[in-house]
Amino acid sequence: MADEQTPESHHRLTRRQTLGIAGAAGTAVVLGGGAGRVISNLAENPDEVTAASAAKSCKLTPEVTEGPFYVALDKIRRDISEGRPGVPLTLKLRVIDVRRCAPIHSAAVDVWHCDAGGIYSDEASNGTSGQTYLRGVQLTNRKGYATIRTIYPGHYTGRATHIHLKVHIGGRARGGMLRGGHVSHTGQLFFAESANSSVYALAPYSSDTDQRTLNSSDSIYSQAGGSSAEVSLKGTASSGFVGTIVLGVTPKATPASV
Repeated sequence: MADEQTPESHHRLTRRQTLGIAGAAGTAVVLGGGAGRVISNLAENPDEVTAASAAKSCKLTPEVTEGPFYVALDKIRRDISEGRPGVPLTLKLRVIDVRRCAPIHSAAVDVWHCDAGGIYSDEASNGTSGQTYLRGVQLTNRKGYATIRTIYPGHYTGRATHIHLKVHIGGRARGGMLRGGHVSHTGQLFFAESANSSVYALAPYSSDTDQRTLNSSDSIYSQAGGSSAEVSLKGTASSGFVGTIVLGVTPKATPASV
């Protein structure tokens, strides 16, 4: 099957942390005495924030193509797996306003991806019309996190392992559905090849005989930022993963389709 080919505080920063952050992130992100306020907005524990992570959090995430399999399902739910077999994956996606370097509350993160066999739901060519597995929306909390339970995505010829997403701003939850708002970001998430290999050695993924496309051979991986678009994983293929990544957006933006 083919797709497009082409996750002011009461804490204080030390002088070393403040200088390091200013050096890495630049004064456009962190300014003098405001450093503690800016970074504490982004951290669960500001004392553990590094300059590198602070700078990365305040960087605009690149726009990439949404691909041919988007469905405006708009269904708000935390678990999108619908019982599909595969390695459990909990995504913790954090949405950041890059202008203020602060988390965005009530942003809607819209996610969709293929199953362990490389098949998308609600796709006529796959015989899945009307099905809704591995699609859904979750709103961010006050710390900017949207948490979504799913499975590790499979693969198919021509594309590296990936997850699609959109970030909607200004929408509201009504009757379990997302209403209104606008799309401020369209992107794709990727995974380290070591994780892909460990997952695909297990059933049901191992029954998929399609040739894998590596990140290095997928132009969209490069467009999305390369390794910066990879989800940071904790866990194992045998027990499941928790994956986190930061999505930097401009809330009022309405980017043109790529």
